[in-house]
Amino acid sequence: MKKIAIFSGTATALVTPLRSGAIDFIALDRLIERQLQASIDALVIGGTTGEAATLTDGERYELFRHVKDTVRGRCKLLYGTGTNDTAVAVRHTRMAASLGCDGVLCVTPYYNKGTEEGLIRHYLSIADSADVPILLYNVPSRTGVHLNERQLKTLADCERIVGIKEAADSADRLVMLASFGDELHLYAGNDSQIYTTLALGGRGVISVVSNVLPVATGHICRAFFEGHREESLSAQLHLLPLIRSLFLETNPTPVKAMLSMMGLCTPDVRLPLTVPTEATMQVLQRTLQDYTNEE
Repeated sequence: MKKIAIFSGTATALVTPLRSGAIDFIALDRLIERQLQASIDALVIGGTTGEAATLTDGERYELFRHVKDTVRGRCKLLYGTGTNDTAVAVRHTRMAASLGCDGVLCVTPYYNKGTEEGLIRHYLSIADSADVPILLYNVPSRTGVHLNERQLKTLADCERIVGIKEAADSADRLVMLASFGDELHLYAGNDSQIYTTLALGGRGVISVVSNVLPVATGHICRAFFEGHREESLSAQLHLLPLIRSLFLETNPTPVKAMLSMMGLCTPDVRLPLTVPTEATMQVLQRTLQDYTNEE
């Protein structure tokens, strides 16, 4: 079944800026406008990088509404609606669809470690709940579960499940996922694998590093799609030191700290996350200086 991709290119998994424990909507608007000025293709709101796990339902929905009103159709919008409770994921997805997003990103249920059949039923329940395109999100380092090939073949038969964000560090798995083609559009979930994913036929990336350098990150995809593969690979290699620094500690603590160094938001995160150690902060500062003249 050939499906239409929600977006092609670069989507920024946007941080949720905080101040005094609450969402900082002034900083959020600043971050959004910076992304739009960089011609970002899409924004992902309320994902892992957006600290969705510690947002209340009220905060999540307020965030969705605010971003929708701010973006005003200037890029594609995907909302994070996945949780480890199918009923809650259904509720989030219905709300996201009612607000008019372009798609939803649904992480595999964490902690519960659903059965093989349970994971299939989880996603089909979400797909049945609202008329909105769905991206699966496979990130076993966080959830403890993998979507296997049999599950994916079943889920790919669902019209509303259009793609997958893949964040497992496996070249073999990327090749397997690429075999689905337009039945299940492939997006890089690791910034270090953008070029690799594109070379295998992927549609783009849902990126952390593009919070910091959206133009440079977007250039990897744009150069590739324009046929300049060596230029795309060079752009990927150029960003690797920055990418590595942003994952020295649990995402999004390093990227928020770096955005704070840039004067864009506070480094605040919610417990059980904490701001990076002094050693990490020093690495982030040195790395940022290496990219100071960009964008």
